[in-house]
Amino acid sequence: MNERRAAIPAKTLLGLTSCLLAACCPSTTNPAPAGHPQEEHVAIDDAALESTAQALIREHGEGEAERIRRGLRQVAERWWTEDGDAAALGTFAAGQFVSETEALADTARHLEYAMEMLDGHFLEADREISRFQDLDEGPMRPIDELLAAYGPGAHVLEDLFQNRIAFVVLLNFPLTTLEQRLADGPTWSRDTWALARLAQRFEFRLPATVIQGIDAASSAASRYIDAYNIRMDRLRRGEVSPGFPEGTRLISHWGLRDEIRAQYAQEGGLERQRLIAKVMERIVRQEIPAEVIDSDTVEWDPETNLVRAVGETAWREGAREADERYAQLLAVFRANREADRWFPSLPTHIARSFERDREMPEARVRSMLEAVLGSPVARRVATLVQQRLGRPLEPFDLWYTGFRVGGSVDEEALSVETRAKYPTADAFRADLPRILGDLGFTPEKAEFLASHIVVEPSRGPGEAIGAGRRDDNAHLRTRLGAGGMDYKGYNIAVHEMGHTVEQVFSVTAIDHTLLQGVPNTAFTEAFAFLFQARDLQLLGRPMPDADQVTAWRALQRFWDAFEISGVALLDLEIWHWMYDHPDATPAELREAMVAAARELWNRWYAPVFGVQDSVLPAIYSHIIAFGLYTPDYPMGFLITGQIEAWMHGKNLAEEMERMCRQGRLAPDVWMQGAVGAPVSADGVLEAAEAALAVVGE
Repeated sequence: MNERRAAIPAKTLLGLTSCLLAACCPSTTNPAPAGHPQEEHVAIDDAALESTAQALIREHGEGEAERIRRGLRQVAERWWTEDGDAAALGTFAAGQFVSETEALADTARHLEYAMEMLDGHFLEADREISRFQDLDEGPMRPIDELLAAYGPGAHVLEDLFQNRIAFVVLLNFPLTTLEQRLADGPTWSRDTWALARLAQRFEFRLPATVIQGIDAASSAASRYIDAYNIRMDRLRRGEVSPGFPEGTRLISHWGLRDEIRAQYAQEGGLERQRLIAKVMERIVRQEIPAEVIDSDTVEWDPETNLVRAVGETAWREGAREADERYAQLLAVFRANREADRWFPSLPTHIARSFERDREMPEARVRSMLEAVLGSPVARRVATLVQQRLGRPLEPFDLWYTGFRVGGSVDEEALSVETRAKYPTADAFRADLPRILGDLGFTPEKAEFLASHIVVEPSRGPGEAIGAGRRDDNAHLRTRLGAGGMDYKGYNIAVHEMGHTVEQVFSVTAIDHTLLQGVPNTAFTEAFAFLFQARDLQLLGRPMPDADQVTAWRALQRFWDAFEISGVALLDLEIWHWMYDHPDATPAELREAMVAAARELWNRWYAPVFGVQDSVLPAIYSHIIAFGLYTPDYPMGFLITGQIEAWMHGKNLAEEMERMCRQGRLAPDVWMQGAVGAPVSADGVLEAAEAALAVVGE
């Protein structure tokens, strides 16, 4: 698994998308909080509303009475002082309520086009002004940080309320509750779903200053993470070099984690894995000397935590990095907490993350994650891992990849091949039609998809940014070194290709652009994992028979889900802790993170690994920068398992396009349409159990 930074960059995800692209969870009321002179809620009394309703009923007929009263109530609940008094609301409603069927349909079509243009162009602007920070195309300038922190769409929601477009939507189209969407959604028409998504984007009225604050905090945290590299060739064990090639520079956590995976196939890899795990622990505990971060001038012994300048012989203590890791997390938390008062029915970022963004309650997601972590099959799979390794398990074996089809691979040898094959991003882009053809897409469809995907070199770990309008392209980003794309970069690229193919289908093949996308991020991760599991196959490596392939993929998927489920629970626990301790210092948060990681390990992993008190799950950079993103990864594996089972014996390309054409329905409605069952952990657990019987325990 390479759970890359998602389908869109953090700034867009937490800012623009939260207000323009993501579904808003329902509420019955959304009064503006008091205390802001220009944003105070105008209390439109019942008598005034009913008077306005009666006037509209006389004009449009008694048959429209229910729509009129509902629409007026939806508008009044979001009407602020700046919008005018009750008379102004009445004048607005008289001019904008639409009752004639064709006129209402035309209004919806015009709004759909307008929203596509707004969403798409602002997403494009955000992507392009951030490129200097995000892409590895030369040195950054101080101005680039300011550009990346700027959210072009931050004022759009506010503007749409101020010029009353949002109120036109609320007056004429119904808000729906999550319960309605889950219960009635399977019987809704495509038009009904599209109009439900249109109204949802205006469920909550959020000031631009709050969105800008989230953008700024997220951008700063992403910048911190993107620059957090460790020079592996400068690591030492006493006077001994562990043998990493000159120039090896790995980003935390992605590069470090993937190097642990790579070392399973290397002679002397176990000692290097232990050294990398110690590096991770130093980062989590914030014990890492500040001067070794992204530096090739300092040697560092992670075991003793001593440093020395290259060429010196005497070791010394280095000043540890200040608690910047946890200061960044607190900044992201506090920026999101500023939004709490504007969401009376979802008063925490935790609630919004699940109820609004995922449309899956926290309790349900928790139960699925715990079902994976607590499954008896975990010990059986762990026993198989131990047998295959020929030694007791160690905490870093969470990242064991020996179940992948083809087994643990010699990444150095593969990197020679991938660098020669893909010396530039353009070379990978040129090979996309062939890759997509190998996955089952027709030549025409492969060319179409490739023509809508731009490949770029990433300064960070890698990402995919989908388009928001049909005439734009998806952007696939991965890391390229000076010598070309190594195997890690290739593996990332295949993962991101899964995202971008979904993104192209979900925008260009959709009947309603109001439904573009998938239900939540876990679904696009599912397609990314689906592609990534085939990376060696796409390099032309020989594959075992179909049953063996299915079994090995099922075991690797379970082990990956088992690993990342704990990370997701830790992410959740630390957000709950921050809400319980909103005034915490970075040092206090650091101690809380270490304690929570240790407790989580001892509850879920120690019984399987036989080792106590590890803090390795806390290494994930997503926890720091991306605001409760990690639960999407284990959910993505569960969804991938269900999709893989459904696709057995079918054409992957055809089935993927069919599924993506559904668009952004509620998660279980989408899954019922895709595979005939709701989202569940059962598929991954049952497949792992069946796989054990195939490969032998």
